[in-house]
Amino acid sequence: MSAFDPQATARIILDKIAFQSFGECYCLSRDFSEIPAHPGIYAIKHRTVGLLYIGKTKSLRGRFSGGHKAFLWAWLDQCHAEDVRIAVQIITHGEISRLIFGIGSHHPASH
Repeated sequence: MSAFDPQATARIILDKIAFQSFGECYCLSRDFSEIPAHPGIYAIKHRTVGLLYIGKTKSLRGRFSGGHKAFLWAWLDQCHAEDVRIAVQIITHGEISRLIFGIGSHHPASH
């Protein structure tokens, strides 16, 4: 069994989001009901500009239907809604913990 490499895992997740085609991303809606209610990494993508924002959350749908929605809609006033979509990569709670604690463990402790 190979050792878990958090940096390699993080790169794979970010690459999947970054290179996901615009057509495969979730369209914007007021209730975000099509976005899965799972933990994951998400990206706001613009059709021509590319990645606008990347974040992580315990619930992808909850992130947008909760407090993040106000931020998102204020931001989108500057864009046409059809030019912006949401890319997601679902990850388990265990993967989130391993990534957070694994990446942190690669930095030398300071005393």
